[in-house]
Amino acid sequence: MTQTPPKGVARKGRGATFDPHNRFAPSVSEAVDDGWWQAEAPAMLATEVRDEASKSALSWNRSPDLGFDRSLNPYRGCEHGCIYCFARPSHAYWDLSPGLDFETRLIARTGLVERLTEELCKPGYVCRPINLSGNTDCYQPLEAKRRTTRAILELLLACRHPVTLVTKGALILRDRDLLAEMAERRLVRVFISLTSLDAELKRTLEPRTASPQARLRVMRELSADGVPVGALISPLIPGLNDHELERLLDAAHHAGARTAAWMLLRLPHEVAPLFEDWLQTHYPERAGKVMSLIRQCRGGKDYDARFGHRMRGEGVFAELLEQRFQKASKRLGISQRSEMGLDVSAFRPPHAQGDLFN
Repeated sequence: MTQTPPKGVARKGRGATFDPHNRFAPSVSEAVDDGWWQAEAPAMLATEVRDEASKSALSWNRSPDLGFDRSLNPYRGCEHGCIYCFARPSHAYWDLSPGLDFETRLIARTGLVERLTEELCKPGYVCRPINLSGNTDCYQPLEAKRRTTRAILELLLACRHPVTLVTKGALILRDRDLLAEMAERRLVRVFISLTSLDAELKRTLEPRTASPQARLRVMRELSADGVPVGALISPLIPGLNDHELERLLDAAHHAGARTAAWMLLRLPHEVAPLFEDWLQTHYPERAGKVMSLIRQCRGGKDYDARFGHRMRGEGVFAELLEQRFQKASKRLGISQRSEMGLDVSAFRPPHAQGDLFN
C-alpha cells in the first residue's frame, strides 16, 4: 500500500509538490485531516541513490516523432526536478512515485560501458547516432561523482561512433576536450534545452538545472571549441513561457546555436496532476488560463499521445506557436536541420584492430 502525501507543499530545491501514487501499485491510501496532529513534511528532502547492474545499454524506438532510433540513459530519475518532465511516469516501473521520488530516489546504472561495448561488437550492429539523455539528463548533478557519461563518450570516441546530446546541465563543459575532438571527426552534436530566461520561473520550474545564463555560456564555449550546438526551445507552456519564444531564439543565436527546434508541453499520465498542482502552488492566478490553453492545444484533454501530435499539439494556439518559431528562425538564419551530418562511416567495433599506421 502506498500513501499519497498532501498536495500543494513546495519544497526548496524540488519541483514536485507531492508524490502521486504509483499507477502499477495494487492499492493506494490518501492522507486525510482527521483532527489528529501530524508532523509537517520536511522542507528539504535528501537525494538517495541506488545502483542497478545493467543488463543492456541501448534502448530502441520506432517513433516517427524522434530523430534517432537508439538512446542511452545512465540514470533513472533526475535530480534536476523539472516539474513537467515527460520521463516522470517511467519511475513507476521501479515501484517508485513519479513525483518527489523521481527527483530524490535515483538509480545509477552500473556496467554500462561493458554492456555498450558488447552491443557495439555484435556482428549485425549497424552504426547510427546514439542519443544521450533520451529520457533523463546525463549531466544531472549525480554525473559529477559517477562520471558514467564521460566514460561512455570516451568509448564512443575510441570506436568513432557518432552521438547526440541533450542537456540542461553546465557540467557538460567538463567534457569539452572529448566533445571538441569528436566534433573534429563529425561525431557529435549538442542540444542545450532552453525553457526561460526568467531566473525566478526557472527556480521553481526546473529547480536544480543550470541557470539560463549558464546554459547560454555553455553554448558559447562549446561553439568556440568547434562543437556544433543547437537550441531545444522546450517545453513551450501556453500562458507561462510562450511569450519568450522569440527572445529565447535570439539569445541562442547570439550564443552560437546553429540549429533550433521547439516542443509543446507534454503531460502524460502522472505529469498532468503534478504540473497542475505545481501551477496552483506557484502561479495560482494563472493556473486556470494555462490549463485551458493547454487543453485547447490537446483536443480538450490534458495530453494527446498520438504520433505527429504529441510534440506540437493542434489548434489555433499551437499553429500560432509554429508560425512564430518559423518566422523567428528565418529572421535569425537558424536552421531547423543539422548543418553537419554525423559520420557513421568511420565506426570500428571497440575490439577491432585499428590501422597499424594510425
